[in-house]
This record gives sequence, structure tokens and C-alpha cells, in this order.
Amino acid sequence: MTVHTTFDSPLGELLLIGDERPDGTLALASLSVPGQKGGAAVPADSRPDPAVFAEAVRQLTAYFAGELHDFDLPTAPRGSAFQERVWAAIDVIPYGTTTTYGAIAERVGTSRAGVRAVGTAIGANPLLLVRPCHRVIGADGALRGYAGGLDRKEYLLVHEGALAARVR
Repeated sequence: MTVHTTFDSPLGELLLIGDERPDGTLALASLSVPGQKGGAAVPADSRPDPAVFAEAVRQLTAYFAGELHDFDLPTAPRGSAFQERVWAAIDVIPYGTTTTYGAIAERVGTSRAGVRAVGTAIGANPLLLVRPCHRVIGADGALRGYAGGLDRKEYLLVHEGALAARVR
């Protein structure tokens, strides 16, 4: 059964979609932000069930409070074999650090020409925050592509201490 809930965060209202397992546990399938490029919509056959998302909400709350650095949630990724290799490489980027698209391409065994494919796979990440694609930046240090928007990417990197806050 597909279930969903929302969570008010510093990034705006997050939409969480999950697959409820027969034992009542949840596998998180999607976490998206308002206006996200390629973001999820509530499936027609989904039912709201905030209770099954209690652990996900607890961990998100702790993350935004600066008390949690690594999410530990069952997930149900839905991607190609290549996307899942890229996503696995993103999963191990430590909190408070960044890496480059080129480094991810190397890690998954893709040539330098494959960096664009890596960027596309990262852009298709259905689990923003939980799978930290915001920690991937350009080789020149520039913030590049983030399905949730570059302002949110900057916020997350500042929150994690990987980027100094910019004076505006």
C-alpha cells in the first residue's frame, strides 16, 4: 500500500511517499520539496498516514536541529541499475563534505564523458536529503544543479557546515 504525509521543514513542506509493508513498517520511496524538478505527486491510490512516517519525521527533525548527520531509514529506490550505482555512491558522501560529479563518475566506473549521465542520475534521485545529492558540486566548486533549487542546496550545505553562509 502506498502512503504519504507532509512535513514542515526549513526548506518548505516536504512530501514523503512510502510503501507500507505487510508487517506495518515503511520503506521510503520519495522525499521531495515544493516545486522540485521532476518531483513526486501524491499517487491517486495513496492514502495519508502520518503515523507510519513517525521515524522518518523524527530523523528529519533531528537533522534540521543539527543533531543527526546520517539517515537510517528503509528505502525503496526505483531506478535503473546505473542510477542505483550512482545513488549508492552518493549515499557514502560524509555529512559536512562535498564531492564532484567527476569523482562520482570515477567511483561508479564511468569515463569523464559520462559525467553528464551521472548528473542526470543524480537529478533523478527520489530521496532528497536522505540520499545527499546536495553534497555534489561542480569541479570548480560552484553549486550546480539541484532538483530542489540552488537556494535549497546552498541552505543544506551551509546547515551542514560544508559551505560558508553568503552575505546577501
